[in-house]
Amino acid sequence: MEITVDQDRCVAAGHCVVAAPDVFDQREEDGVVVLLDPSPPAAAHGPVTGAALLCPAAVIRVAWAPS
Repeated sequence: MEITVDQDRCVAAGHCVVAAPDVFDQREEDGVVVLLDPSPPAAAHGPVTGAALLCPAAVIRVAWAPS
């Protein structure tokens, strides 16, 4: 799994941080998403997928690496 975020389109809702706090954070000054781990372990794949689905601005992109 490889994750990218588009900080320019982020609306700072914070759903990603609630869903996957080990992978996402927010900038203190404006709440925009910060990607902490672009290649999280398998245990985080479910929460990250949930965060991407919850994002109101659809700024989280998840790419699945072939196995």
